[in-house]
Amino acid sequence: MEDQFQNNEVNNFPDISSVTFTRIEKSYFKVALLSVFSYFLIIVPVLILFLEKVIRKKEPDFPFYLYILILLIIVVYMLNLILGFPKRQYVVRDKDLTYKSGFLTRKMVTVPFSRIQHVEIDEGMFSRLFKLATLSVYTAGDSSDDLEIKGLTKEKAIQIKEFISSKINE
Repeated sequence: MEDQFQNNEVNNFPDISSVTFTRIEKSYFKVALLSVFSYFLIIVPVLILFLEKVIRKKEPDFPFYLYILILLIIVVYMLNLILGFPKRQYVVRDKDLTYKSGFLTRKMVTVPFSRIQHVEIDEGMFSRLFKLATLSVYTAGDSSDDLEIKGLTKEKAIQIKEFISSKINE
């Protein structure tokens, strides 16, 4: 009975550091830029309008540095996108899928096939223009996607989805 509640140490983890990762498609950078610019095209004017009409009306000596702060946030966001783009890489191995990304904050997510419940392929408005897709992997016990790889060709996304599905059904 005592052995039933024991945690045995696992020593045979596959080494991820020696694996060659594949970068996402370069054309996804255009998709990311289009998305960011369309987002900022809506948000920034609304924010400036709010600052001018609501806050400046109550506070005539409204500090100019808030506009500088908005500009600085946009610049940092764009630098993170530009410098972090080459870091977006994935690898599909025999038992798992790993995706790494980020420049300012680096992230590496590995999902074993044994935990995958569902795999989905999505095509956004801008992604369709460049024939790209997003592969979303959902695991047991979570309501959101655990792993999302944006910037795959649609063919590659379908190929990975079929590979994962065959591994799940083994």
